[in-house]
Amino acid sequence: MATGRGQEIVSLLRRQIEEFGGDLTMVDVGTVIETGDGIARVQGLRGAKANELLEFPNGIMGLALDLEEDTVGAAIMGDATQVKEGDTVRSTGSIIQVPVGDALIGRVIDALGLPLDGRGTPATTGLRAVERIAPNVVSRESVDTPVQTGIKAIDAMIPIGRGQRELIIGDRSTGKTAVALDTIINQKGQDLICIYVAIGQKQGKVAQVLATLEENGAMEHTIIVAANASDPAPLQYMSPYSGCAIAEEFMSQGKDVLIVYDDLSKHAWSYRQLSLLLRRPAGREAYPGDIFYLHSRLLERSAKLSAEFGGGSITALPIIETQAGDVSAYIPTNVISITDGQIYLEPELFNVGIRPAVNVGLSVSRVGGAAQTRAIRKVAGTLRLDLAQYRELATFAQFGTAELDASTRAQLERGQRSVEVLKQGQYRPLTLEQEVIVLYAVNGYMDDVPVNECQEFEDQLLSYMETAHPELAQDISEKRDISPETDEALKQAITSFKQTFVGSTETVAVAA
Repeated sequence: MATGRGQEIVSLLRRQIEEFGGDLTMVDVGTVIETGDGIARVQGLRGAKANELLEFPNGIMGLALDLEEDTVGAAIMGDATQVKEGDTVRSTGSIIQVPVGDALIGRVIDALGLPLDGRGTPATTGLRAVERIAPNVVSRESVDTPVQTGIKAIDAMIPIGRGQRELIIGDRSTGKTAVALDTIINQKGQDLICIYVAIGQKQGKVAQVLATLEENGAMEHTIIVAANASDPAPLQYMSPYSGCAIAEEFMSQGKDVLIVYDDLSKHAWSYRQLSLLLRRPAGREAYPGDIFYLHSRLLERSAKLSAEFGGGSITALPIIETQAGDVSAYIPTNVISITDGQIYLEPELFNVGIRPAVNVGLSVSRVGGAAQTRAIRKVAGTLRLDLAQYRELATFAQFGTAELDASTRAQLERGQRSVEVLKQGQYRPLTLEQEVIVLYAVNGYMDDVPVNECQEFEDQLLSYMETAHPELAQDISEKRDISPETDEALKQAITSFKQTFVGSTETVAVAA
């Protein structure tokens, strides 16, 4: 009996040994040897990769940034106070990714794709690596489709095309964000998905942007990626790349995307903070040596793909804040050299009431002209040159107009009215046909309208054209050009409107 019992035990043990699954996994672990200011130095983790997610205790994640011989420098993406010396760190084996998909449209998320609007986790369709290599030259196509901003001064003189990178640059409080938001609002009902990336902004400002977009019905096609000023530097550093990864998912489906980075000055500050804490060598203005690559690898991901690669596009509007108008500073010159043009907003113009405060001399679009609609090109072909000449003449004429000849005076008068007409209220973008009608009227039909009544003339003209001649606006909208018949009809319509126009000056005179 004893022998039989022993054999039974032996066979049972043998069967258990044979059935032992052997589901052993190798986990790369390390130990925190130093922590502080959101940075942890970890000993071990020999197999860690650049930009790999690391798992700290209490569910806190980190990002491997420095791979040294004995240690790994990691940025803590969470509450850094909970990470202590001696904690065990595990490598996850996965490069940092962000959730992507249509479910993000209309939502406010952080740099990791987590919701910030209190509406639950979005039902995303997949994940996409935050860092990706930009599309190569073969897969790209030249820019040939416009992005209508709805801002007369920009669409007429500094046009933006789909797939372009157009920098918005200027001092604090000169209307940089307003230009970007106007562009987003103007895409309502269009086929352009918008992503607004807030980097290091105050939570109050982000809430204000959200309220503005909701009020104007623009959140239906917009995603907000927010890394607020109170968030850790790693999240601020990652946010534009996360926004770009979300945009790339739409681009891969053949869709067109507009992405606003507000702003890359604060992005550079967050990266400088990370680099100095990681003890990387400091260069000019304490920025690390790869600060140019920081923005070039981000902005190069904006492109217009050829039809065989899906035909989608990403248009980037990066924003840079200058100090006292110094566009020759380190970060501004870097980004200017990467982008395809810049819109420079000048404090002096802003302060005298010329808004948007676009400086025509310093602003340029290097590729958008190819994408400009024919209708706009016909009515605004010489507008940029005329305004530049007007500014020079105005500087000369301030010493006295007694000796000016008739043609110079006429040029000054035309320039004054052009400047007045290019003024535009905030969050009031115009359609293509409205812009064409107004710019058409400036070319000779408003020379006898008092300067202080130009805005009123514009408003009444648009109302008149909408009610009396809606077919003209429809024709311009459909053809995106001005045919000879439409040109003649516009002349007659504007002439007949002028006969009925009563400005505020005349109204006061009649009342008196």
